[in-house]
Amino acid sequence: MKGVILAGGLGTRLMPCTKVTNKHLLPVYDKPMIYYPLKTLVSAGIEDIMIVTGGNNAGDFLILLSNGREFGLKDISYTYQEGEGGIADALRLAENFADNDKVVVMLGDNIIEDDISDAVMEFEKQDAGARIFLKEVSDPERFGVAEVKEGKVINIEEKPKKPKSNYAVVGLYMYDSDVFEIIGTLKPSDRGELEITDVNNEYIRRSTMKYSILEGWWADAATSFESLFRACQLVRK
Repeated sequence: MKGVILAGGLGTRLMPCTKVTNKHLLPVYDKPMIYYPLKTLVSAGIEDIMIVTGGNNAGDFLILLSNGREFGLKDISYTYQEGEGGIADALRLAENFADNDKVVVMLGDNIIEDDISDAVMEFEKQDAGARIFLKEVSDPERFGVAEVKEGKVINIEEKPKKPKSNYAVVGLYMYDSDVFEIIGTLKPSDRGELEITDVNNEYIRRSTMKYSILEGWWADAATSFESLFRACQLVRK
């Protein structure tokens, strides 16, 4: 199974800090932000990893991470996303790297407390489809929200005004190789991006979507300075 970390974007909400480097390289307490998703994947036994980056400071990842030996990897693959086409647009750049294998995809600004090894093993047993991670939150209207009925996710709505549940969709996804075919059918949203929510809803339509619940804390660390500060507090604690 392959791992893909999406770490592109311009980080405009964290200016002026992101004038000099990519937002995923900013510190979260005592480590660069990108260390946390890397360690999540490596701890789950995923050793073949690609980082999708972008912007004017993509070379900083090479300087910091080199070939990944600090994390016990033989090497790290890199690719570059031009512009800001959305999460699904960034993921499709990893199609050749995935080489028809299953992929575990994590957003570079998401930090979780849980070990996902069990969920990865469950996904390996799945014949096909996808698996997402959900976390119960007090402010679901800020996220993609999963509607769950009888143990199944029946719909995901992006930032709803009236959420149908308190389950936010975490920036951590598992897909079979069909994900790239699905991305190829997407049309840009009103934001001009290819939305990962549309990918997930297609798997739901095909009845091949599973989910896992995160028990520990979750931080979406780069949406604002407040979210970055909260992530630092959680890691420190």
